[in-house]
Amino acid sequence: MKLFDVYPLFDVNIVQGKGCHVWDDKGQEYLDLYGGHAVISIGHSHPHYVEMICKQVEKLGFYSNSVINKLQQEVADRLGKMCGYDDYQLFLINSGAEANENALKLASFYNGRTRVISFSKAFHGRTSLAVEVTNNPKITAPINANNHVTFLPLNDVEAAEKELAKGDVCAVIIEGIQGVGGIQLPTTEFMQAIRRACDETNTVLILDEIQSGYGRSGKFFAHQYNEIRPDIISMAKGIGNGFPMGGILISPKFTPVYGQLGTTFGGNHLACAAAIAVLDVMKAENLVENAAKTGEYLIDQLKTFKEIKEVRGRGLMIGLEFEAPIKELRNKLLFEEKVFTGVSGTNVIRLLPPLCLSKEEANMFLERLQHALK
Repeated sequence: MKLFDVYPLFDVNIVQGKGCHVWDDKGQEYLDLYGGHAVISIGHSHPHYVEMICKQVEKLGFYSNSVINKLQQEVADRLGKMCGYDDYQLFLINSGAEANENALKLASFYNGRTRVISFSKAFHGRTSLAVEVTNNPKITAPINANNHVTFLPLNDVEAAEKELAKGDVCAVIIEGIQGVGGIQLPTTEFMQAIRRACDETNTVLILDEIQSGYGRSGKFFAHQYNEIRPDIISMAKGIGNGFPMGGILISPKFTPVYGQLGTTFGGNHLACAAAIAVLDVMKAENLVENAAKTGEYLIDQLKTFKEIKEVRGRGLMIGLEFEAPIKELRNKLLFEEKVFTGVSGTNVIRLLPPLCLSKEEANMFLERLQHALK
């Protein structure tokens, strides 16, 4: 049987990782400035993470959500305190797309509406509603094109207020920082205007923090730079450091109803052990603070490169925009300089390293980038 061929693959087989470094099956070491799409939050193969998962799977890896799982409440308690949303409710699932599906579904249950506002260059996932609110027609199948969504320009306050004033919008969904869209930052003025307009029209504000959350921006959630509180926050990627997990934080204004939401695998014992280990390490090693400090240093240094048109981002979520396509540069970084990076479109290199990236490793990347640009 063949694998269904949906990804163009680099001819590299990664078999081992440690911190911000990975090794292929030939023993070649690489500096990881991508963290597997921002998934690796605390570093590859962190010993506490490995120990927690091994101990849990020895006892119990999975059982049904029809019985008590005290690990779920531990995740909720720890996460609430760390992120500043301890008055919210937590629903655990398996992925980012699933988090956004449930967020949008819950919003529609809440106000009975069906129209959603999303934004240009948005990416929210590849499943039914998630892909419909994603601004990429190439990955939206005809069955997903159900005319629920109005796409607006990012940071256009007037356009957003005008649409919301119509009073028929179910939800606004917006990324804390756009990832796939090229590391585009919503302004504080824009975010606060949306929050006010949603309050005035009983519209649900959903913050997609799947890529920009969990400390990546230098705050626990990127929207905390904008001093707003959303109604629902969707999370995934960094929660489990590679173990598949997602979740939504839900405002107290929502009342749970039996059967409204559900999941088989979400919040299973092994996933919760992974999530608790991640929170342990984030706290013990001050990884949110490290992301802010190392990210600021890296951004400042990258802004001195005359070859880079624009440097965007916060913390360790950084976009490097070039005048020309970056395919050749990315290949040079990978195959000659042994550095993993990501892309957004044709002209933007995306950096999403583990949050434990040190200043020394940042300097290592800067030196290798200089070599690749020659």
